Amino acid sequence: MPSLKVNTNRFIMRLTILLFLIFLQTNSIVSQTSLDEIDLDNGKFKVGFQHYTSYDSTRTYSRVFDYTNEKIERPILVSIWYPTEQNVDDAEPLTVLDYLEILKEEEEWEHLPNDQILKWFYYQNTPANQKHLTEITTAYANMEFAKGKLPTVIYRPSFQASSIENFALCEYLASHGFVVISSPSRGTETRWFSSNSAREIETQARDTEFLIKEAGKFSFVDHEKIALMGFSFGGLSNIIVQNRNDNIKAIVSLDGTERYQYESLEQSPFFDAEKIDVPYAHMAQKEIPETVLKEDKIDSELNTVFQLYDSIVNSKVHRLRFHNLTHSYFSTLGVLFADRDKRQDKSDSEIMESYKWAAMYTLNFLEATLNKDKKALGFIENSPENNGIGKKLITQKIKQPQKQVFTFQDFNQLALNQNYENLVQLHDSILAMHPSLEIPEGNLNVLGLQLVFNPETSLQGINVFLLATKLYPNSSNLYDSLAEGYLFMGDKAKAVENFEKSLKLNPQSQNALHRLQQLKK
Repeated sequence: MPSLKVNTNRFIMRLTILLFLIFLQTNSIVSQTSLDEIDLDNGKFKVGFQHYTSYDSTRTYSRVFDYTNEKIERPILVSIWYPTEQNVDDAEPLTVLDYLEILKEEEEWEHLPNDQILKWFYYQNTPANQKHLTEITTAYANMEFAKGKLPTVIYRPSFQASSIENFALCEYLASHGFVVISSPSRGTETRWFSSNSAREIETQARDTEFLIKEAGKFSFVDHEKIALMGFSFGGLSNIIVQNRNDNIKAIVSLDGTERYQYESLEQSPFFDAEKIDVPYAHMAQKEIPETVLKEDKIDSELNTVFQLYDSIVNSKVHRLRFHNLTHSYFSTLGVLFADRDKRQDKSDSEIMESYKWAAMYTLNFLEATLNKDKKALGFIENSPENNGIGKKLITQKIKQPQKQVFTFQDFNQLALNQNYENLVQLHDSILAMHPSLEIPEGNLNVLGLQLVFNPETSLQGINVFLLATKLYPNSSNLYDSLAEGYLFMGDKAKAVENFEKSLKLNPQSQNALHRLQQLKK
């Protein structure tokens, strides 16, 4: 057993080193980040916040630090920011420490003392970082939800990160009338990701889809106005979610990894760049300096290649580069707590200014795409210079979708929307805008038969055949099918009339001959 004297000497040595490090850290700080200095312009709403745990019973999970073989239903820890109209005069706003207590829960260290948070997880336990813990946010716990239907954003964090990593941005959006729902980025089986990237992307995608269903439980969520927002790895999995969920109306990517790991997307059986048919905004970090590329053995193509951007053809893409932001600073926790890389990071004031602009572009993009706000649309369509932003801060490219071919599926969707009525007028109006429109005879015949033999949609099927025989007046088969439809509906006179038209066009039509013999007995 070590002597008390040895332990005392070690304690004194450690204390001396600690005081020296604090001295260095204090004297090396040139400027300081803070929520107040980021200075986000909140909207008219106060911000409510709730955090709770739900469970996905279709998947199992193990708490990694419990060191047991127990399997439980996959816990989904949900953080939700939302507009509230409740009076908050007597309420206490959340502090940064309140958010980091959620981080403790998500890291499965619920009982960790708060004074251990900084040195236990990702950030240095410096006086500057300790000061951040006491900062006041703009969110209030468990407030009432604002009335009405609200546009909703599903947020996906970075690699193995917390649901609250971007809390300032989430509060900012909520204050402007958006609901933001997030959960932590967790591995398939435990808190940690496996080495199987495709598997973990799918797990994050399923967590996101769980959150979309979770949003469906709230009466204030507008299900026609749902967007995805992700930082880093969260951006990667969001592409998969959009590909297989038609209710997603827009995507915001905060330096999403889909720019750097396109090959990981290609491993997913659900990925198809042509299915990205909603507005997409990607905000990228500054160019990585040559020194960093060499020292960290990073492929220089990361500065120039963006294969997903090149592959998207069916939607408008907004591509922005923030010249004062490296990857970490697209999140609130990164701005406040992350270590600065002296080889490439800008000053704290420059980082905070750019984070604010990233938040503003996110808000305006969502306002334009979900709420169809013309002022916001003008903002995101403008060049950064016209928005009062210098070229040294942000550069932007906007890629228009390729001219789309109007397909039979597109036509049928519009026809369905109007209950297959006035189809001739619909066809003519579409043809005026899309002169190359082709509606195959065989497709109309199959669609008409599908509808006409369903007693609930028989008349709709007749309408399809009336359009079909107008477009293809020399088709014996279409008149034969129309006649079968009338016969199914019990209109023998019109059945005979159309079987005779079919037979006139094709005297060898055995079905028409047989049916007419039956009907004329």
